Amino acid sequence: MKNKFAERLKEVRGESGLNQQEFAALCRVQQSCVSKWERGTTLPDAEMLCVICTVLHVSADYLLGLSDY
Repeated sequence: MKNKFAERLKEVRGESGLNQQEFAALCRVQQSCVSKWERGTTLPDAEMLCVICTVLHVSADYLLGLSDY
């Protein structure tokens, strides 16, 4: 099964018009972190998940696959 978080992060980031480098800068992480998240290699910790949700204006439930909105 594909990592739902990875799929949705890539989708929402793309819809927001941000490339990985721009998104990484807004989250104050390296671009390689974003790449690993989007490939499903690693997951962000809870604090970083909050940052990601704030930057992308999306709920954690959606990113984690717990809801469809």
